[in-house]
Amino acid sequence: MKGIRPLNHLSKRCYAATRSSSLIEPLPVNPRKVPVKPVFQPQDVQISKLPSGMLVATLENYSPTSKIGVFVKAGSRYETPDNLGLTHVLRLAGNLTTKGASAFRICRGVEAVGGSLSVTSSKEHMVYSAEFLRDDFNTVMEYLVNVITTPEFRPWEISDLTPRIKIDKAMANQCPQIGVVEKLHEAAYKNALSNSLYCPDFNVGNIKSEQLKSFVQNNFTSSRMAIVGLGVKHSMLKQMGEQYLNVRPGAGVPGAKAVYRGGEMRVQSSDGLVHAVVASEAAVVGSAEANAFSLLQRVLGAGPHVKRGANICSKLSQGIAKATTQPFDATAFSATYSDSGLFGIYTVSQFDAADEVIRAGLAQVTAIAGGGLSEEDLARAKNQVKAEYLMSLEATEGVLEEVGAQLLTTGAYSKPEAVLQGIDSVTSSDVVNAAKKFVSGKKTMASSGHLINTPFVDEL
Repeated sequence: MKGIRPLNHLSKRCYAATRSSSLIEPLPVNPRKVPVKPVFQPQDVQISKLPSGMLVATLENYSPTSKIGVFVKAGSRYETPDNLGLTHVLRLAGNLTTKGASAFRICRGVEAVGGSLSVTSSKEHMVYSAEFLRDDFNTVMEYLVNVITTPEFRPWEISDLTPRIKIDKAMANQCPQIGVVEKLHEAAYKNALSNSLYCPDFNVGNIKSEQLKSFVQNNFTSSRMAIVGLGVKHSMLKQMGEQYLNVRPGAGVPGAKAVYRGGEMRVQSSDGLVHAVVASEAAVVGSAEANAFSLLQRVLGAGPHVKRGANICSKLSQGIAKATTQPFDATAFSATYSDSGLFGIYTVSQFDAADEVIRAGLAQVTAIAGGGLSEEDLARAKNQVKAEYLMSLEATEGVLEEVGAQLLTTGAYSKPEAVLQGIDSVTSSDVVNAAKKFVSGKKTMASSGHLINTPFVDEL
C-alpha cells in the first residue's frame, strides 16, 4: 500500500535516535500487565487457650493445601483391663457412621474435594488429621468434627471391623521389631504403658459399641484436646474449636501413672535370628535428661544414616564386631513418655551368637559410663540429633506431630531455636550420667526367636 514504507526503508535517523537513548535504566513496566510477586514473610506458631481448656495452634506456611490435626489424650495407656485393644478398634472406626453423616457420605464427601482423613494412635495420643485444599476448609472440617464428636458406633459396623483387626495384627506379627518392642513394654510396666497398640487375641471381636461410647465420653473432653493447623487462619481454627469441638467440658477420667517394674518376656520360635532388647527406665519426654539420652543413643548408634547403608561406624557395631565373626545388627533403643521412658540396646543376631552379641553391646554402654566419651563423639552426636530434628520439620507431618505432642505434654510450644539450644547445652558429664543410670538401673528384657543361646536378664 502507498504511504507505508517497508521495514528495510526505515529512516537511519530514527534508528540512530533510538540507539542514542540510554539503555542502562530498565524500561518502564506496566503494572497492569506484569503482576507483582507477593513477598511471604516467615511466620511463628500462634497458640491460644480456649476457656474450655482446649489448646489451638496454627502456623501459616503459605501452602496451597491445609493440614489439621486434632490430638487427644486417649492412647492405649488409658485402656482398662476390661477393654484392652479398644483404641485399636477406635482407630479403625474413624470413618464409620456418625450422627451427622453416614460412612458413605464421609468417604464420598472427602474424596470429592480431593481431601484425605486419617486416624493414628500411640500409647498416649490419638490423632485425627485431615488434609485438603484451602478453599475446602468448611467442607472437610464438617466431616472431621462429626467423626470426633458424634460417632454412633453401630454394632454391625463394629462387627465388620473384625477382619481388618486381624489383618493389622497379622501384619504386625510379621515384623519381629514390633513384637519385641511391645513385649518390652509389657514386661517393663505394671499398667498403662504396658498396654499394646494392638487388640489382644482374646478381645478380637469382643469390643462392644457401648465400650467405645463410654471411652469417648470419658476421654474426648475439651481440656484433653489440642488442635493444630498448618496453612489455616488462626481465627478460623479457633472459632471451630469454640463452636464445634467444645462438647464435653472437664478433664475426663484421669489415666493411671505408669509404674516401672522390670522383668522379662521371651517368645520361643523356630526363627534362626534372635531379636533381643535390654532396657531400663530412662527420662520423661521434654526433660533435659531426655536430651542426654538422645545423645547417648547417637553416640552408641541409632541406625544407618545412608539409605540402605550399614551401621558399621557406630560404637555398638565396632565393639560387637570384635566379639563375634557372625553377622549381626545393633542399635540403641529409646522411647520417652509423659511420666517415664525406656533406654536400651536392640540386637539382631544368629541364635548361636546371641549371648556374645548382647553382652558385647552392653559392654559399650558400660565403657561410656566409665568415662569413655570423647568430645569428638559428643559433637558428632549433637550434629546428628539436631539434623534429624530439623529435617523432621521440613515435612508437614513432622511439624504437625511436633507441635501437637508438645502442646498436650507441656501445654506450650518450644521454638526450634530453643530445642537446638537445649541440645547444645548437654555436657559430656550429662551423657556419662545417663549411661550410668542405664547400667545401674533395673533391667527389662524382651527376646524372640530360637532362644537356646540367649541369656536371661538376671544373667546379664
